[in-house]
Amino acid sequence: MKVYVLTTFSDLGLAEPILRAVTAEGYETPTPIQATVIPAMLAGRDVLGIAQTGTGKTAAFVLPLLDAIARGGRRPAARQCGALILVPTRELAQQVAESVRTYGQFTRHTVAVVVGGAKHGPQIRALARGVDILVATPGRLEDHLSAGVVSLERATTVVLDEADQMLDLGFMPAIRRILGKLPRPRRTMLLSATMPPPIRELARAFQTDPAEIAVTPVSRPVEAIDQSVVHVPSADKRALLADYLRGDAVDRALVFTRTKRGADKVMQHLDKAGVSSAAIHGNKSQGQRERALQAFRSGGVRVLVATDIAARGLDIDGVTHVVNYELPNVPEAYVHRIGRTARAGRSGIAITLCDPTERKLLRDIERLIGRSLAVAANDDATVRAVAAGDHGAARFAPSTMTEAFDDAPESGDDATRREPRSRGPKPVAKRQHRKGPRRQRTKAPSRGQRLDDASPRTGLERMLGNLG
Repeated sequence: MKVYVLTTFSDLGLAEPILRAVTAEGYETPTPIQATVIPAMLAGRDVLGIAQTGTGKTAAFVLPLLDAIARGGRRPAARQCGALILVPTRELAQQVAESVRTYGQFTRHTVAVVVGGAKHGPQIRALARGVDILVATPGRLEDHLSAGVVSLERATTVVLDEADQMLDLGFMPAIRRILGKLPRPRRTMLLSATMPPPIRELARAFQTDPAEIAVTPVSRPVEAIDQSVVHVPSADKRALLADYLRGDAVDRALVFTRTKRGADKVMQHLDKAGVSSAAIHGNKSQGQRERALQAFRSGGVRVLVATDIAARGLDIDGVTHVVNYELPNVPEAYVHRIGRTARAGRSGIAITLCDPTERKLLRDIERLIGRSLAVAANDDATVRAVAAGDHGAARFAPSTMTEAFDDAPESGDDATRREPRSRGPKPVAKRQHRKGPRRQRTKAPSRGQRLDDASPRTGLERMLGNLG
């Protein structure tokens, strides 16, 4: 891979209107991903880029697309697009389109957004005229392709942004169908924070001699984020969360939950505790999501409670804190969650609230990021110190806290099983006379086994064991 040694955007060879827009936004020095992707795209290369969230990936592919338009690229015909950008979520689609408008403020261009959860009519009218750049989520784009609303026959460039998240969301079959409708030759940009085997296979199938660019270690959080974990029972999480967020040190915070219902419950609790908040998740309408985001951006609310739909779809300036109210089931999601803070060279604070049933998830995260999180004590002084990022005033006792939770039961069922063991040999002998399913029911789980697994199979097995 060719190494580009560049110091300013003017070294990249971008058209004058694009440089003027970049300067107007206050940018002078490109990030590593921009300094390598932009020259490769301007040279007509396919690109396979790996970069963690918050490194400037959007500008890396948007600026070359606008450069082609500024240099007099062919205007698209009706129901056609010149370039296609595929993204996993509505929020990310809106943000990419806003970046196109910002960086293209001194060029004549058209951009359209095609996402689910929005009315078809405005999208159909925008596509009828033809657009230079189409930003879309795979599902709604396939709907419009099937209805003949838009064609990809003349698209010269396709960008897959956050490809690994689209894989996680199950979009890969749709992406393959969409890419199959694009003409050849074309430029194909595939940008991702991680590179699992299915993404590699996709690159091999649809790219030609791509420039492989990896500017940071895969799935490692930026060093500017102050990360810590507090071990706390699930029942105490809401009160502890409110204590953190009430502090003066928290200016703007994102709180992540695993479920949509959980996000709403946390928001309601915070409101009752006097912490202004809004919630965003998949059950919210597009209008509700946009209003929540606008309130968060403008300072109308200090806290945005979200599911992982927002982990990679949000680029909001000034997020000082990220709180993992519940740990994600997929460890990579932790990296993307905390990447909402410490953006554009700033610092940030990430706090994780871990209950005993989430210990395995915590171990998976620590294994992925290659480090153990500092374990903060659960007391008022430490709560204030951690929220302020003042480790000098906080109490950290990783060995004590970890040992305490290693000995704690992982769930109510586990506590019931473990109690008889301390009563001597008699209960053990009694269990030895049990036969069949009852013996299986009393078998203690392994140390790493999670009893709160939400998969239908595990739940059914556990239920049948209890019935036996």
